[in-house]
Amino acid sequence: MLKDEKAVVVFSGGQDSTTCLFWAKKNFKEVVAVTFDYNQRHNKEIECAQAIAKETGVKHYILNMDLLNQLAPNALTRNNIAVKNGENGELPSTFVPGRNLLFLSFAAVLASQVGAKHLVTGVSETDFSGYPDCRDSFIKSLNVTINLAMDQDFVIHTPLMWLDKAETWKLADELRILDLIKTKTLTCYEGIIGDGCGTCPACVLRRNGYEKYIQSKKTAQC
Repeated sequence: MLKDEKAVVVFSGGQDSTTCLFWAKKNFKEVVAVTFDYNQRHNKEIECAQAIAKETGVKHYILNMDLLNQLAPNALTRNNIAVKNGENGELPSTFVPGRNLLFLSFAAVLASQVGAKHLVTGVSETDFSGYPDCRDSFIKSLNVTINLAMDQDFVIHTPLMWLDKAETWKLADELRILDLIKTKTLTCYEGIIGDGCGTCPACVLRRNGYEKYIQSKKTAQC
């Protein structure tokens, strides 16, 4: 795709961002990962990201975003707020206001410093859980805003935007990282690597997607 160019991947160590990391490694000459420390619910998320970045030989930056924790109380920044899906039109308790806006903006600043034109993020409108900052319209709008603000021509890539979780597992399989994603990434809201707790919304979505993909793969092989 763009084998002669450089990309910055917004990287949490979860299923989606890790799949995007390997997608970027396949499509770009050089890849840099950036993880944001906003004093999130589980510091293990950052440790997981560090371990995967080290294993893959990707240069990894960790940026302090404590201010986001102060401004946005939610289930990912406060242990006393329960993890739950949105009800009656409300957003899930795990929504962090402004997170992707800030993460991509700061990723662009980093990209300008390391000579990268491309930003990669694992947001998806297909299973975005109601998060407004995972929508395609938001990403396109932010891309224009960042370019105007910095007078540069960044391109924000969203490889998972129109994929459901089963299709995301399929992409991981095609990238030959299915086992890595299943055993070494952290998606669980309870901070359990791999298959997770099995009951939180993130684990249920991940498991259902995996089972759907494996079943479709078996059917195709018959």
